Amino acid sequence: MKAVSITEHGGPEVLQWVEAEDPAPAAGEVIVDVVASALNRADVMQRWGLYPLQPGWSPYPGLEVSGRIGALGEGVTGWQVGDEVCALLTGGGYAQKVAVPAGQLLTIPKGVGLAEAAGLPEVTATVWSNIVMTAGLKAGETLLVHGGAGGVGTMAIQIAKALGARVVTTVGGAEKAAQARDLGADLAIDYRTEDFTQHGPYDVILDVVGGDYLERNVESLAADGRLVVIGLQKGLEGRLNLAEIVFKRASVHGTTLRTRSKEYKAEVVAEVQKNVWPMIENGTVQLVIDRTVPMADAAEGHRLLEAGGHLGKILLLNEGHA
Repeated sequence: MKAVSITEHGGPEVLQWVEAEDPAPAAGEVIVDVVASALNRADVMQRWGLYPLQPGWSPYPGLEVSGRIGALGEGVTGWQVGDEVCALLTGGGYAQKVAVPAGQLLTIPKGVGLAEAAGLPEVTATVWSNIVMTAGLKAGETLLVHGGAGGVGTMAIQIAKALGARVVTTVGGAEKAAQARDLGADLAIDYRTEDFTQHGPYDVILDVVGGDYLERNVESLAADGRLVVIGLQKGLEGRLNLAEIVFKRASVHGTTLRTRSKEYKAEVVAEVQKNVWPMIENGTVQLVIDRTVPMADAAEGHRLLEAGGHLGKILLLNEGHA
């Protein structure tokens, strides 16, 4: 097969389309013949060397795919060769084939194209596991989503609205603010000209930014508020006022889905299939796709992602595998 290899740590140019060894399914795994994958910020961090791989992880980037099952490992039940699926991965999605634990497979939602579905697993699993399973967002509460124009942000706005929450989001620019409101955001704040702290308090904050947002996030929490930090785009360090935490009875969670166990990921995937797929199939939630790029040109996809002008997901297509 061919795969996108990170030849050295650095800019997008280090991504090369190379010959690679075909994966073989271990017990409990399937091989997916990949139709499409999708870009995530963790892929960029891996490319820069800021996301060290753990033993057993694929060296190739890519945290989600869609495609068809090409082979079944020992003990796999409920799936057949030829089934169309999408999947949550620990890595390896930028390739023509990938091995996936069967518990991390999802069906393709009705009304969603096979290639398009590659953009669903990571964002839906990230949003559901964080705002529902970790933060316990409830109907009537207010959620602040940082980065409302990205893949996670566009999905979080819609899922939170479907759950009955009031949704506030931060975006860069008036055009993205309008797009966020079209997706259901009650208030879209242009972080270039407004301070989100002025529009709180917030019961739950989903933060993909990190860095110096920490202090302002905690300042903006309501009593019993929950901050979930899932990204570090503005750095690894921030100031934390413990008095704010104590007197508000607030909590701060730092999470990443990638390093979770197969068992936990299977639990999240089952929750997503049960709760989010019906929202997609009835039109309450839609996947927002900015554009598609040939997988062999993954470097161009990374340039677009880092430039920040996109809305929603950027997909990588395996040419000839649609």
